[in-house]
Amino acid sequence: MAAETSAGYARTKYQHWVDANGDCRDTRAEVLVAESQAKTTDGCTIKTGRWFSYYDRRPGPLAPTSTFHLVPLKESWDSGGKRWNSDTRSRYANDLRDARTLVAVTDNVNQSKSDRDPAEWMPTYGKCLYVRQWTAVKTRWGLTVDRAEKATLIKMAAGCPNVTLKVTKAAIVKSSGATSGGTSGTAGGGSLDDRFDYCYQAKEHGYGPLLSGQRPRVRLVHRQRP
Repeated sequence: MAAETSAGYARTKYQHWVDANGDCRDTRAEVLVAESQAKTTDGCTIKTGRWFSYYDRRPGPLAPTSTFHLVPLKESWDSGGKRWNSDTRSRYANDLRDARTLVAVTDNVNQSKSDRDPAEWMPTYGKCLYVRQWTAVKTRWGLTVDRAEKATLIKMAAGCPNVTLKVTKAAIVKSSGATSGGTSGTAGGGSLDDRFDYCYQAKEHGYGPLLSGQRPRVRLVHRQRP
């Protein structure tokens, strides 16, 4: 738990809606494809499909539905993102590795939510799901909660079924160069962290030696012989 401040926040500090895999669909479109209950159009722009917005239990076509950050960008900044480097903020803004980070919901309902946290706004429906997702995203990205937010989450969770949240912690690189995070675990627990998905990727960046289950801690510097 920690006090929050939005000093220095600007949406432009988060590079969002990128096309990470080069298939011409940006992150927003990838989420729409993943969450559609009907076949979507092929190609770069998603023009048809059918989604269900659990915030208001409204099914609908693409027009009233879009992709949003469950924990808004500004909220992530206020609760720890201000200390991240630009790459970490970009990975947060385009996080497709955990389906809870980005959700397809009705646009006008999400606009009413804006940047507010659970102490200030809750969906009409799916409150337990919302609390679980909010907690999982904040745990995954090592974000803090303020006093009112924590009290609301505890109060709401008390009326929900007791479940274990499984979370894969994201690699967090702070602007100073410090790295934190982990691979997987339950909410509230600590675990190891890798900045790369596979060993060969770490090796390509000059990190090693590599042992299973351990972070690469030594960077190899290759110098050409004279």
